[in-house]
Amino acid sequence: MSHPITNESTIPVIDVRTIIPRERHPLIFQTFDNLDEGQAFMLVNDHEPKPLYYQFLHERENQFSWEYLEEGPETWQVRIGKCAGA
Repeated sequence: MSHPITNESTIPVIDVRTIIPRERHPLIFQTFDNLDEGQAFMLVNDHEPKPLYYQFLHERENQFSWEYLEEGPETWQVRIGKCAGA
């Protein structure tokens, strides 16, 4: 269960379109790990981040929320949050 995020403008945005591919997932997981319970960040990508979702399922099972805010075809935006107890 995650806490609602009440103000979208206050959450950090990580636009990985400008980041070297091999550095993307480590940065995303570092950002997630630094969140407090109930906090979230916005991921912006130029392709469907489904592999990242599966990595979260494997490495952070039951610790995250995943909400698509935009689903292509050129830009994907996902709000990734840290659940209570994570």
